[in-house]
Amino acid sequence: MATQPPFNGNGRVLEPLSGPQHFVPPTARELRAQAVQRLQAGLFGLAAIVLIVGLANIINDRARLSEAANPAPPSAMEAKDGSEAKADPLADAGVVPATKAEETPAAAAPGGPAN
Repeated sequence: MATQPPFNGNGRVLEPLSGPQHFVPPTARELRAQAVQRLQAGLFGLAAIVLIVGLANIINDRARLSEAANPAPPSAMEAKDGSEAKADPLADAGVVPATKAEETPAAAAPGGPAN
């Protein structure tokens, strides 16, 4: 069982406040403890960033070595004879305008609306 807090004679844990509470400035020991805590948090954050950047660098180097050892086969998107331009999937989906000019219709149907 948890221990009970100390009670005074009337069943309250703390005495009611009798007057206004005034600001008490922190002592030199408290200020030093806060500074040390901030310093520890900053150094821990810097160490974490260095470790993350180092890990990313290791992963990038391993990927580069793996790619150099096993070159990728030519993709299916490349033209077989090299004359056609690479296909743009965003243009194919209609998200961005096509980079090459597409064939325009020869003439509008007679009686159609004029733009």
